Amino acid sequence: MKLKDVVDIATDKDNFLTISDYTNFCLMYLEFIKTELQAVIVSKNETHYRFFQYKQDGTYNVTRPINSNLMLSLEHFESCQKTFKDILANIKSKEAKQEENRKLLNDYIYTCQQSIGAALDALPSNRSNTARKINGDLFERYIRLIIKEVGVDVSSGTICVPVKVNGNVAFSMSYQHDLIIKVDDATKAIGSVKTSSKDRLDKIFIDKFLHNKLTDTETPHFAIFLNDVQRTGKEGKYGINSTFLPGHFKGYTIKLNPLDGVYYFDIRPNMTSENILKDQIKTFDNFLIHDVWKFHGYEK
Repeated sequence: MKLKDVVDIATDKDNFLTISDYTNFCLMYLEFIKTELQAVIVSKNETHYRFFQYKQDGTYNVTRPINSNLMLSLEHFESCQKTFKDILANIKSKEAKQEENRKLLNDYIYTCQQSIGAALDALPSNRSNTARKINGDLFERYIRLIIKEVGVDVSSGTICVPVKVNGNVAFSMSYQHDLIIKVDDATKAIGSVKTSSKDRLDKIFIDKFLHNKLTDTETPHFAIFLNDVQRTGKEGKYGINSTFLPGHFKGYTIKLNPLDGVYYFDIRPNMTSENILKDQIKTFDNFLIHDVWKFHGYEK
């Protein structure tokens, strides 16, 4: 398998229509990087992050930061495919709630999605915007597939919000959403799925405020993020920095409205230690194991 073949598959969204498609691509990518990388670079400031550097056929491009505490090896990924499927199929079981299985949920999905993102990082710089768009779209699709797999009615689409003036509908406003969770055609929760919160955090909080103000409801709004780190520094001195803005998050939570759930795969240390952040932000397994069922209308 050549790098061009890997990238060609990653850039065609029709290759990712099922959960198995994501798994198969990840297997191929993990096999590829075992022997075909120029180098694996260790982050200078947070050493559990790695950067993959491609060979000449990838113009020696360096990938996004990969968290080695989350990214599964080929051997581990291969061995846990059945377990991952079983967890999703039996998400309400005691086994699914076990710590090792909850970690596997996060790590498996993280590994699949970062395999796509890292493969797209081999594209030339003049196609970086295309790569970001494809990666984001595929992450949204993957999360929808995962949520559907556990038995929740979820879709993406547009919600028309009627605006009443003096008790009468004067006009409607349309909003596009990544996740719409429904029960019997009634919207139970609205979600945003992004690879990072960078340049997106404000809109998610404001969307909740506007939707609930316009509809006079308390519809839960939640957000799912892959990570909030990016590569920084020059060649030979690569490190990572955070793209999360804790001040903005706290300000919107206190002064506008808190979100009803914020979930990360690669959660930052301050999200588990700082006041407000640690109460509002959790790892993604909490969404599948607990919170989606609250949104859905019943406790597990």
